[in-house]
Amino acid sequence: MDLFTHVLVAYLITFGITGLQPGYLAAGALAGGLPDADALFFPLSKRWPLLRHHGITHSLLGVTVIAVAGAFVAPLILPGSPWIYFIVMEIGGCAHILQDGFTNFSVPPLAPFSERKLELDADRAINFLTLIVSVVAFYLLLGVERNSVAYSIYLGTLWALAGFFIAYFALRLSARLYVGRRLHRLGDYDHVVPTSNPFVWIVISERKSAERMRTSFARYVFGRGITRGPLTVDVPLGAPGSPDRPVTSAEDALERSYPLARNSSRFLADSYHFGYVQDDDATGYLVTWYSLEFGAFGRSAAVEVRFPRSGGTPTVKHAFRRIPALWSV
Repeated sequence: MDLFTHVLVAYLITFGITGLQPGYLAAGALAGGLPDADALFFPLSKRWPLLRHHGITHSLLGVTVIAVAGAFVAPLILPGSPWIYFIVMEIGGCAHILQDGFTNFSVPPLAPFSERKLELDADRAINFLTLIVSVVAFYLLLGVERNSVAYSIYLGTLWALAGFFIAYFALRLSARLYVGRRLHRLGDYDHVVPTSNPFVWIVISERKSAERMRTSFARYVFGRGITRGPLTVDVPLGAPGSPDRPVTSAEDALERSYPLARNSSRFLADSYHFGYVQDDDATGYLVTWYSLEFGAFGRSAAVEVRFPRSGGTPTVKHAFRRIPALWSV
């Protein structure tokens, strides 16, 4: 979930608890967004992985520490009960954890005591529909309507937004459960991956041995069934042969590129993905590994590996690339 949606949902929940109390609303909304401040730990997270994005700040311990601190600090800024400040900030932080766990970007709610992930795979980590609704909502609430309309109109806007998010989350979760129940009837699949469209899903199987990984996936559309696939990629987990030798074929390029791409990118290693090879007579082979989980508008987070025609050291580059029509799901 994007930061705007985290803050807005926490704001709506806080309003449901306290009503129109500016101090409590500000504290609850702030707590809804604060877990994503772990992005500021980036240099330190290389040394201490617990500080990584979706690490300790996305755990019950992390949000509780923030809520306790807020219970002491907030009353010094705006009048209010420390206990209520603690409650709204705790709930705002927990709402953040639940929203992230609702998506395909897992969080460890029991860290540091357990690394077990919460990941429902019911939505994309970033969905532009909720992002746009949240940005427009803040413009209405804090710009157009603030101190400018009757309270009943402001209240109606809040209830409309709450209704939208309740319906949205219910639709995505219901669709995810429906596809999950039909998974094995569709073929040899064991995972469901969401797209930005709640009526379009990716069904996938991933098989790993000591030396190779085989991934097969297809597109499932409500009312139509499997509309594309299955598409399969079978590659070694380790680099075959010398990395500097000339590439002999598209299959050779695909196999040799995979360990390089996977080792260079955390998002690729942590998500389902597939590879696509382009053969350019002049420059050599270009292999692009696309994430099946991090993308939107026909583009996906990707890693490009280019092999020179005459051999030599391949180059590795991160990009956000358009998905080829042949592979598009």
